[in-house]
Amino acid sequence: MRDFPPEIRAYTDRGADVPDTRTPRAFLWWMVRQNGVLFWAGLLAALAWMVPQTLGPWMVGRAIDTGIVTGDSSATTRWVVALAVVTTLGAASGIVFHTIIVREWLIALYGTTKLVTRKALQLGHVLTRRTPTGEVLSVSGSDGDQFGALMEICTRAFSQLVAYLAVAAIVLTTSVRMGVLVLVSAPLLVLLGTPLLRPMQRWQGVERSRNSELTSMATDIVGGLRILRGIGGEETFGGNYASQSQRVRHSGVSAGRWLAAVESVGVLLSGGFVVALLWLGTREVAQGRLTVGELVSFLGYGLFLVQPMRTFVEFAQKWTRSVVSARKAVAVLSQRPPWVHPDAPQPLDTTAEIVDTESGTTIRPGVLTMVVSAVPDDSAALADRLGRYLPSEEGALVSDEIPEELKGRAARRERSARARAREEQARRDEERARQPWGVSVGGVDLSRVDLDEVRARILVSDTAPQVFAGTLRSAIDPLGRLSRAEAERALHTAAADDVFDALPGGWQGELEERGRGLSGGQRQRLVLMRALAADPDVLVLVEPTSAVDAHTEARIAERLGAHRHGRTTVVMTASPLLLHHADEVILLEDGAATARGRHADLLAESAAYRSVVVRGEATPGSSPEPADLDALTVAHGPQDVDVDPVHHDDREELR
Repeated sequence: MRDFPPEIRAYTDRGADVPDTRTPRAFLWWMVRQNGVLFWAGLLAALAWMVPQTLGPWMVGRAIDTGIVTGDSSATTRWVVALAVVTTLGAASGIVFHTIIVREWLIALYGTTKLVTRKALQLGHVLTRRTPTGEVLSVSGSDGDQFGALMEICTRAFSQLVAYLAVAAIVLTTSVRMGVLVLVSAPLLVLLGTPLLRPMQRWQGVERSRNSELTSMATDIVGGLRILRGIGGEETFGGNYASQSQRVRHSGVSAGRWLAAVESVGVLLSGGFVVALLWLGTREVAQGRLTVGELVSFLGYGLFLVQPMRTFVEFAQKWTRSVVSARKAVAVLSQRPPWVHPDAPQPLDTTAEIVDTESGTTIRPGVLTMVVSAVPDDSAALADRLGRYLPSEEGALVSDEIPEELKGRAARRERSARARAREEQARRDEERARQPWGVSVGGVDLSRVDLDEVRARILVSDTAPQVFAGTLRSAIDPLGRLSRAEAERALHTAAADDVFDALPGGWQGELEERGRGLSGGQRQRLVLMRALAADPDVLVLVEPTSAVDAHTEARIAERLGAHRHGRTTVVMTASPLLLHHADEVILLEDGAATARGRHADLLAESAAYRSVVVRGEATPGSSPEPADLDALTVAHGPQDVDVDPVHHDDREELR
């Protein structure tokens, strides 16, 4: 049986078991069921581990009464040997129990990480529209650890509950008074500790929410560290991070106070229970109702029962933390993808015209088309529509953090309101995704094409791409499909030779997470190289050269058209260096296509185009001569063109 690493197929394989996200408790029960046979094996091992602790004191008492008190050495020996056998069994069971528990913990921990990863793959860009980054990271990391801890404490608490009941039965058969004392002690502990659990749970929830917000802040700071340094914003954002850290510390201290109160109740009651048991047992011996051996047994049971009582307190603590974590996990995992599989999927003919109804844009197949807009958001929105991505919505994220001043019913109402807000947002996404998309390829609306086919054949490389840690090869060719020549060609077109040279090891050189070791321009060219290497039927590039210098941009502009010759390529840009090499340029005004043609023709004929591209560098209404175009190009940076293919004999093979 393979149970680690856990096989999680939810959200990506149709028919796979998916988490029960109706309520946090239903989700936790689903997590327990996921361990399957392993959970029951751990419980069996835990019960065997409890055997010597349950029978040991009784066996010691019998050895005293039947052997030591009577002077029967053979009886003493028999009981000692029996006790040794039981102890050995318990020790072996303890080793097995610990092994299984660690395995259960890891399955819950990594299983949660895989669940979040699968959900992120299922939702794609929709997830970042609905949930803050810190929430997702916290569920994947710290909350998974809480679920692992719950697996451990559930098994241990149940086995000790069985042992507790067995001890109570043994004691009752010997002394009713002491048996009643044993039976009453645990319920009394629960009764006195329950009022303290609610404020503890509330503060643990506040701490968890603040910590996820802190994680989001850290992610944003790391991602924008270069920009922050450039504008001198490190101190401001660092101060905000420090302030949020103190809020996390304050909520952690508050939660710790209530946690200490719960533990104090447990220690006080368990200590009082031992004292009461000793006092009552001594009186029973003095009155002749108990033997010396039975008293020793009862004292042993008194010390043993401290352990289950404290375990019950620990279970209450971890259960409350797990419910808090489960509520956060449910908020992430319960989100539905808005896409609907078409009843009769149509094939996608990428050799046909692409028409966007909203803007009136028509993309001719097999040519290099560039889109110019005075408002970058308009061209970015067009790119989203071409790739069948939902539009970005500022302020759409719904955090699950409840203000600390809200308590009781007010907190529950706020939590319900936020759940309804997430549901309403999901409903709007589904409503938009189920409507005709408004972008047709060869007369077929994208809503009638299977989404997987759209993603496979139309690639949109936007302005906020992700670069993952790994080798340069895995960054540009994650599926391992490229030959060396193909990779070299993408590298050359993207003018990314310095990226290759900056990494010791060439193609096997290691990139840091988010490409932190690269400059902004290098990272952008790495992403361009990745998009070119994918070689999709339709490639949409959004501002692919916004972070590179003019010399490099000129080389990319010269090479891009030749690299994509015969395939549909759309570039959202206002750079004259790129536009000069376009087969066709489309001008967007207020989100609508108002002009199209060659770059030079639009410069001569459209004042609106000149206002966006030239920004006053040419006289409106004039027709630039070739020499004027050269001067315009020089104004934006020289074209250091090198169209010869690269040859580096020392470069490593891809494979």
